[in-house]
Amino acid sequence: MALRPDTLKPDVACWQAFQSQLAARGERRLVLVEGEQASAISWLQQLLPTMAMRSGVWTGTPDASPDERLVPVPPQQARQWLGRELDVVVWDGWRGNPPDCLAALAGTLKAGGLMFWLMPSLEQWAGYDDPDYRRTGLDDVQHHPFAERMSATLAASPEVIRVNPELGHGPLLPGLGDPVTPFEIAQTADQQQTVDAIVRTGQGHRRRPLVITADRGRGKSAALGIAAIRLLKEGRRHVVVTAPSPEAVDTVFRHARLAAGDSLSADSSETVLVLTDGQRLSFLPPDQLLAQAPEAELVMVDEAAALPAHRLTQILTGWPRVVFASTVHGYEGSGRGFAIRFRQVLNARTPQWREITLKAPIRWASTDPLEPLIARLFLLNADVPQQVPTDGTVVIEPWTPARASEQELAQAFGLLVNAHYRTTPADLRQWLDDPSVISWRLTINGQLCGVLWAAREGNLAPELAEQVMRGKRRVRGHLLPQSLANHSGFAEAASRSWLRVVRIAISEQCRRQGLGKRLVDSAVDYARANGYDGLGTSFGGSEDLLRFWQRAGLELVRVGMKREAGTGEYAVQMLLGSSHGARELIDKLRRRLLEHWPTLVPLYWRDLEPEVLRLMTADLARDLPLTVDDRRDLNSFAAGYRGYDLMVPVMRKVSLGQSLSRILAASDDSDLWCRRVIQGWSWPELQQAGLCRGQKDGEARLRQLTGKLLQQSRNL
Repeated sequence: MALRPDTLKPDVACWQAFQSQLAARGERRLVLVEGEQASAISWLQQLLPTMAMRSGVWTGTPDASPDERLVPVPPQQARQWLGRELDVVVWDGWRGNPPDCLAALAGTLKAGGLMFWLMPSLEQWAGYDDPDYRRTGLDDVQHHPFAERMSATLAASPEVIRVNPELGHGPLLPGLGDPVTPFEIAQTADQQQTVDAIVRTGQGHRRRPLVITADRGRGKSAALGIAAIRLLKEGRRHVVVTAPSPEAVDTVFRHARLAAGDSLSADSSETVLVLTDGQRLSFLPPDQLLAQAPEAELVMVDEAAALPAHRLTQILTGWPRVVFASTVHGYEGSGRGFAIRFRQVLNARTPQWREITLKAPIRWASTDPLEPLIARLFLLNADVPQQVPTDGTVVIEPWTPARASEQELAQAFGLLVNAHYRTTPADLRQWLDDPSVISWRLTINGQLCGVLWAAREGNLAPELAEQVMRGKRRVRGHLLPQSLANHSGFAEAASRSWLRVVRIAISEQCRRQGLGKRLVDSAVDYARANGYDGLGTSFGGSEDLLRFWQRAGLELVRVGMKREAGTGEYAVQMLLGSSHGARELIDKLRRRLLEHWPTLVPLYWRDLEPEVLRLMTADLARDLPLTVDDRRDLNSFAAGYRGYDLMVPVMRKVSLGQSLSRILAASDDSDLWCRRVIQGWSWPELQQAGLCRGQKDGEARLRQLTGKLLQQSRNL
């Protein structure tokens, strides 16, 4: 792109001096380049080639890059740069502003770094047609409270440097002055304690995992690399690190190489460090780690909050010594939410687990203004009050997050972060900007303790609903009705009007008091009063969530056939009908799912946790009539006259009855029945899982359960 002669020319000498001062002080800055896109790029083409830069990225179109040293990166791929360090980020907001990715790239800037953000003038943000809205269903919305809130935050932030080349406005760069002591990256006491804790974990007792949480820039990844080499030098032979991507462990391996020094063998590579005596630090992606199951004295998981919960559990139980490290307030998932949610697994599987937190920054100075600015923009520090009332006057009322005060919004979003560890800034944007959103808040004695976020979906024209059912059309939004119409084959599901619960969160201290159900009841009452056909939800099918929605009165209508990348669970969809037509539809959906259940489970849900499977099967169960031949075969099996292999069809049929569901709920052999009968596990698999000592033992226990069923059931 040719330089525009009418564009404001940057004062190169001032910018160079400013960059040097930032590096000396250990600080970073956001530069907001407002106005016409072409003018902004032209201004940067004059400035950037004169600036010091060893690494940088550009999110605009490659042919428009203002400096050939910048690596072109599509905005949606920005999170792939997690774990790396950059001198310059040029974010072209004219190409789209996915919040998670923007926040991620801001975190890659090292001391002295500059982030240039190209956008229209701040006054235009509320109505700016951001290209990224098209993938979220917000492109037809005229007003964007999320962008309006960001513009107000930036306008009120004196640390933001604003440039408008089109209007000839040059920035008044702040006079920073030189610090008494130039900034240097040095190990903090926090980091040294973390290194020692990792080493103790790697050398200590089995089944005592360590959880490391930290804000970004605190040196947790460096601590992993330093500790890994210490362990190898002190006698361990193999340490494995895993993370969402190879790039995420760049910092781990860079510091490991420095710590290894002359001990590093020539056999080393980018993702495998070999010491002179053969000890190894190697990287494996999570799926390969679990598939290969290498021998390792310690497995370290970096950016753990970005991995599905079931993967973390598999790693936890697959190796005797494990370290989990996660960003506390993050764009890749919340480490705080991760710590809260994953704590349940840790307490159950490894109750002697330990936790350590890094607080002091390493990659930049404590005076750096960019980190708190990004945190304010995207509510990365959103949290709930530590002390909340657990009893008192409960008030549930409709609430609009876009009109809330900053404190109210931060507390409400903090509730979502704590309850759902995959909550990111993109969720905040959707919550504020989506006009279909309806929200409620729950307070106790005036203190916020719960929120429910719902969205209006469905009500598609019958012709469009039919096309959706046939897979010929896809309408943005409308997650629940479209999924049901397309996967279950009932076009009516998309033409009915639904209120879908997107998120629900209750303060940790107030859980298990029925408050969540009261929030759901309020949403149900609203749906009935306003003519909706019903209320529904779609979520990752964990045991606790399944039990919650069952208690709330919703019924199972669909289970996804693949684990979701975000939650690591199978998507579960449940409905509660308000209208007569919706209740009839729900009955048809459930009858169809029940009919297909014995076939689908062994094919698609063979690895589903047995208790979750039992709850789902019990949800669908009906008292199905058995023939005389069925009862005869069951009696023969229970008495030992008939082998299991001949019983599979009738035992799967019995599994769909309410009688067996009640018996399995109270039986120690419930998992055995679910794994063998419903999911079709082999006897060796069951034996390896510790569910039986072999075929003879397993069949004997299934016979006992069948006998109990025959004795207790009136319907057999």
